[in-house]
Amino acid sequence: MTEALEWLQFVLAPQMINGLSIGVAVVLMALGLTIIFGLLDVINMAHGEFYAIGAYLAVALLGLGLSFWWALALTPVLMAVLGYATERGLIQRVFHSKDRHTLTLLLTFGLAIVLEDVLKIIFGANPLRVETPITGGSELFGLFFPNYRLFVMTAGGLLIAAVWMLVFRTSLGAIVRAAAFDRHMSASLGVPVSRVYAATFAFGVALAGLAGVLLAPIYSVFPTMGRDFVLIAFSVVIIGGMGSIKGAVLSGLLLTQVQSISSLFISPVWNDPLLFGIMVMVLMWRPQGLFGKLGHA
Repeated sequence: MTEALEWLQFVLAPQMINGLSIGVAVVLMALGLTIIFGLLDVINMAHGEFYAIGAYLAVALLGLGLSFWWALALTPVLMAVLGYATERGLIQRVFHSKDRHTLTLLLTFGLAIVLEDVLKIIFGANPLRVETPITGGSELFGLFFPNYRLFVMTAGGLLIAAVWMLVFRTSLGAIVRAAAFDRHMSASLGVPVSRVYAATFAFGVALAGLAGVLLAPIYSVFPTMGRDFVLIAFSVVIIGGMGSIKGAVLSGLLLTQVQSISSLFISPVWNDPLLFGIMVMVLMWRPQGLFGKLGHA
């Protein structure tokens, strides 16, 4: 009995906290993906590379002598500019096409390949490290946790709540949802639909970049890092319901907990099969995902 309690306290609980800190960042990334899909109906295959660019921007800004906190503040702004330019320069050109879904998917897939190669050319293929800005740990409930992971959980949780408030409790969010629901009616009422779409895409890209900065001190930064996380993010969005913020949050936290706890019992090479197995089972039960569309929160 004593051994079981010690295992729960010193093995399972820390693993769940680690999974929760990763889960919050994954949810931020998935939120960007689900907002872009839910509002623009665009499947952004380059979302993982935007996450990687966010992490590399942190590396570059730190290299310029700025602190991590400046990198955390500036990177989402720079990523939003990049996302806005991408939407206006690429997505907008095929957005009104009859084959929009196929064209935007292929376009963003090609963009992902280009961005990954650009990162290799600029920063090289070797992994880079970002020093943890908050060192040490804290004791909670008799357990010792790294302070930076506690910061990621707290900051990420506040950001997720802020995104939900912005989309569903502000006039700006109402305008964006109205433009997504009926762009012709919104345009007739004076809403600049084209700019709203570009700003929405930019916001989703900024969230991906922010997730990249938050996770940079936990993981190494390397050009293909976006591939791993975009698979998780797409699984989160599909299981939660394409376009559902509530679904993205719950499924993101659930999947990262499953991955974290399962690593105690099985090899990490089984993480992806486990993830996709859960996705297949959920889709067999509910093809629309757990919570459906963005309009239903």
